[in-house]
Amino acid sequence: MTETRHPVPEAMKEADVVDLLIHQHAMIRDMFDDVEAAAPEERPECFRRLTRMLAVHETAEEEVVHPYARRRIDGGAGIVDDRLKEENEAKRLLALLCGQGTDHPDFMSGLALLRVAVLEHARAEERYEFARLRAQASAAERRAMALGVRAAEAMAPTRPHPGVESATKNLLLGPPTAIIDRARDLLRRALRGER
Repeated sequence: MTETRHPVPEAMKEADVVDLLIHQHAMIRDMFDDVEAAAPEERPECFRRLTRMLAVHETAEEEVVHPYARRRIDGGAGIVDDRLKEENEAKRLLALLCGQGTDHPDFMSGLALLRVAVLEHARAEERYEFARLRAQASAAERRAMALGVRAAEAMAPTRPHPGVESATKNLLLGPPTAIIDRARDLLRRALRGER
Protein backbone atom coordinates (compact mmCIF):
# COMPACT_ATOMS: atom_id res chain seq x y z
CA MET A 1 0.00 0.00 0.00
CA THR A 2 2.55 2.53 -1.09
CA GLU A 3 2.30 6.25 -1.69
CA THR A 4 3.24 5.45 -5.31
CA ARG A 5 0.03 3.50 -5.74
CA HIS A 6 -1.84 6.36 -4.10
CA PRO A 7 -0.12 9.65 -4.91
CA VAL A 8 -0.98 12.72 -2.91
CA PRO A 9 -4.01 14.27 -4.60
CA GLU A 10 -2.45 17.67 -5.24
CA ALA A 11 0.25 15.99 -7.37
CA MET A 12 -2.18 14.30 -9.76
CA LYS A 13 -1.95 15.39 -13.39
CA GLU A 14 -5.48 15.15 -14.86
CA ALA A 15 -6.27 18.40 -16.68
CA ASP A 16 -10.08 18.10 -16.51
CA VAL A 17 -11.64 18.54 -13.07
CA VAL A 18 -14.21 15.82 -13.67
CA ASP A 19 -11.52 13.32 -14.69
CA LEU A 20 -9.40 14.36 -11.71
CA LEU A 21 -12.19 13.90 -9.17
CA ILE A 22 -13.41 10.62 -10.65
CA HIS A 23 -9.82 9.31 -10.52
CA GLN A 24 -9.65 10.37 -6.88
CA HIS A 25 -12.93 8.56 -6.19
CA ALA A 26 -11.37 5.38 -7.60
CA MET A 27 -8.30 5.89 -5.40
CA ILE A 28 -10.55 6.31 -2.36
CA ARG A 29 -12.28 3.00 -3.14
CA ASP A 30 -8.85 1.33 -3.36
CA MET A 31 -7.76 2.97 -0.10
CA PHE A 32 -10.78 1.54 1.70
CA ASP A 33 -9.73 -1.88 0.38
CA ASP A 34 -6.20 -1.27 1.66
CA VAL A 35 -7.39 -0.41 5.17
CA GLU A 36 -9.70 -3.41 5.31
CA ALA A 37 -7.01 -5.81 4.08
CA ALA A 38 -4.15 -4.38 6.14
CA ALA A 39 -2.49 -6.31 8.92
CA PRO A 40 -3.18 -4.72 12.32
CA GLU A 41 0.29 -3.14 12.45
CA GLU A 42 -0.14 -1.62 8.95
CA ARG A 43 -3.74 -0.47 9.42
CA PRO A 44 -2.95 2.88 11.15
CA GLU A 45 -0.79 4.06 8.22
CA CYS A 46 -3.31 2.90 5.61
CA PHE A 47 -6.08 4.65 7.52
CA ARG A 48 -3.96 7.82 7.83
CA ARG A 49 -3.57 7.91 4.03
CA LEU A 50 -7.31 7.38 3.53
CA THR A 51 -8.14 10.08 6.08
CA ARG A 52 -5.81 12.57 4.41
CA MET A 53 -7.22 11.81 0.98
CA LEU A 54 -10.81 12.22 2.12
CA ALA A 55 -10.05 15.45 3.99
CA VAL A 56 -8.20 17.22 1.16
CA HIS A 57 -10.54 15.90 -1.55
CA GLU A 58 -13.69 17.14 0.18
CA THR A 59 -12.13 20.49 1.07
CA ALA A 60 -11.22 21.12 -2.56
CA GLU A 61 -14.69 20.16 -3.77
CA GLU A 62 -16.21 22.49 -1.19
CA GLU A 63 -13.93 25.40 -2.13
CA VAL A 64 -13.84 25.03 -5.92
CA VAL A 65 -16.35 22.63 -7.45
CA HIS A 66 -19.49 23.10 -5.37
CA PRO A 67 -19.50 26.92 -5.61
CA TYR A 68 -19.18 26.71 -9.39
CA ALA A 69 -21.89 24.03 -9.61
CA ARG A 70 -24.22 25.99 -7.33
CA ARG A 71 -24.03 29.07 -9.57
CA ARG A 72 -23.58 27.64 -13.03
CA ILE A 73 -25.27 24.26 -13.54
CA ASP A 74 -28.98 23.60 -13.87
CA GLY A 75 -30.42 22.80 -10.44
CA GLY A 76 -27.00 23.39 -8.90
CA ALA A 77 -28.15 24.78 -5.55
CA GLY A 78 -30.19 21.70 -4.68
CA ILE A 79 -27.55 19.31 -5.97
CA VAL A 80 -24.83 20.98 -3.91
CA ASP A 81 -26.97 21.19 -0.77
CA ASP A 82 -27.57 17.43 -0.95
CA ARG A 83 -23.85 16.73 -1.44
CA LEU A 84 -22.90 18.98 1.52
CA LYS A 85 -25.25 17.04 3.81
CA GLU A 86 -23.61 13.80 2.70
CA GLU A 87 -20.13 15.27 3.21
CA ASN A 88 -20.98 16.43 6.72
CA GLU A 89 -22.22 12.96 7.69
CA ALA A 90 -19.10 11.30 6.24
CA LYS A 91 -16.85 13.79 8.07
CA ARG A 92 -18.62 13.01 11.35
CA LEU A 93 -18.10 9.27 10.85
CA LEU A 94 -14.46 9.80 9.86
CA ALA A 95 -13.78 12.08 12.85
CA LEU A 96 -15.28 9.44 15.17
CA LEU A 97 -13.04 6.74 13.67
CA CYS A 98 -9.98 9.00 13.92
CA GLY A 99 -10.77 9.65 17.58
CA GLN A 100 -11.26 5.97 18.37
CA GLY A 101 -8.22 4.70 16.47
CA THR A 102 -7.75 1.61 14.36
CA ASP A 103 -7.37 -0.68 17.38
CA HIS A 104 -10.84 0.17 18.74
CA PRO A 105 -13.13 -2.88 18.75
CA ASP A 106 -15.74 -1.03 16.65
CA PHE A 107 -13.25 0.29 14.08
CA MET A 108 -13.98 -2.19 11.30
CA SER A 109 -17.76 -1.87 11.61
CA GLY A 110 -17.41 1.93 11.67
CA LEU A 111 -15.14 1.77 8.64
CA ALA A 112 -17.80 -0.24 6.80
CA LEU A 113 -20.40 2.46 7.58
CA LEU A 114 -18.00 5.17 6.43
CA ARG A 115 -17.26 3.29 3.23
CA VAL A 116 -20.96 3.05 2.35
CA ALA A 117 -21.51 6.76 3.10
CA VAL A 118 -18.46 7.89 1.11
CA LEU A 119 -19.08 5.67 -1.90
CA GLU A 120 -22.78 6.58 -2.09
CA HIS A 121 -21.75 10.24 -1.92
CA ALA A 122 -19.17 9.73 -4.70
CA ARG A 123 -21.76 8.03 -6.93
CA ALA A 124 -24.21 10.89 -6.34
CA GLU A 125 -21.53 13.47 -7.18
CA GLU A 126 -20.60 11.66 -10.36
CA ARG A 127 -24.22 11.22 -11.44
CA TYR A 128 -25.78 14.55 -10.47
CA GLU A 129 -22.96 17.07 -10.24
CA PHE A 130 -20.03 15.89 -12.36
CA ALA A 131 -22.15 14.82 -15.33
CA ARG A 132 -23.68 18.30 -15.45
CA LEU A 133 -20.26 19.93 -15.05
CA ARG A 134 -18.97 17.97 -18.01
CA ALA A 135 -22.02 18.92 -20.08
CA GLN A 136 -22.35 22.57 -19.07
CA ALA A 137 -18.83 23.82 -18.27
CA SER A 138 -16.41 24.52 -21.06
CA ALA A 139 -13.17 22.58 -21.37
CA ALA A 140 -11.28 25.72 -20.31
CA GLU A 141 -13.45 26.08 -17.20
CA ARG A 142 -12.91 22.43 -16.29
CA ARG A 143 -9.13 22.85 -16.74
CA ALA A 144 -9.17 25.95 -14.54
CA MET A 145 -11.17 24.10 -11.88
CA ALA A 146 -8.65 21.22 -11.96
CA LEU A 147 -5.87 23.71 -11.22
CA GLY A 148 -7.99 25.22 -8.45
CA VAL A 149 -8.72 21.80 -6.96
CA ARG A 150 -5.02 20.88 -6.87
CA ALA A 151 -4.14 24.23 -5.26
CA ALA A 152 -6.90 23.81 -2.67
CA GLU A 153 -5.75 20.26 -1.91
CA ALA A 154 -2.18 21.47 -1.39
CA MET A 155 -3.40 23.83 1.34
CA ALA A 156 -6.23 21.75 2.82
CA PRO A 157 -6.44 20.28 6.31
CA THR A 158 -5.42 16.64 6.46
CA ARG A 159 -8.06 15.59 8.98
CA PRO A 160 -11.86 15.79 8.96
CA HIS A 161 -13.48 18.91 10.39
CA PRO A 162 -17.27 18.37 10.46
CA GLY A 163 -19.31 21.53 10.10
CA VAL A 164 -16.85 23.19 7.71
CA GLU A 165 -18.59 22.34 4.45
CA SER A 166 -18.96 25.77 2.85
CA ALA A 167 -16.40 27.51 0.67
CA THR A 168 -16.43 30.52 3.02
CA LYS A 169 -15.78 28.44 6.14
CA ASN A 170 -13.08 26.45 4.35
CA LEU A 171 -11.34 29.60 3.18
CA LEU A 172 -11.53 31.22 6.64
CA LEU A 173 -10.79 28.21 8.80
CA GLY A 174 -8.95 25.95 6.36
CA PRO A 175 -5.47 27.53 6.22
CA PRO A 176 -4.88 27.73 9.99
CA THR A 177 -6.43 24.28 10.47
CA ALA A 178 -4.27 22.90 7.66
CA ILE A 179 -1.14 24.29 9.31
CA ILE A 180 -2.06 22.60 12.59
CA ASP A 181 -2.96 19.31 10.88
CA ARG A 182 0.21 19.27 8.79
CA ALA A 183 2.38 20.16 11.81
CA ARG A 184 0.81 17.24 13.71
CA ASP A 185 1.52 14.98 10.72
CA LEU A 186 5.19 16.04 10.67
CA LEU A 187 5.53 15.61 14.42
CA ARG A 188 3.96 12.15 14.31
CA ARG A 189 6.32 11.08 11.51
CA ALA A 190 9.34 12.53 13.32
CA LEU A 191 8.45 10.69 16.52
CA ARG A 192 8.22 7.46 14.53
CA GLY A 193 11.56 8.16 12.81
CA GLU A 194 10.03 8.66 9.33
CA ARG A 195 10.96 11.22 6.72
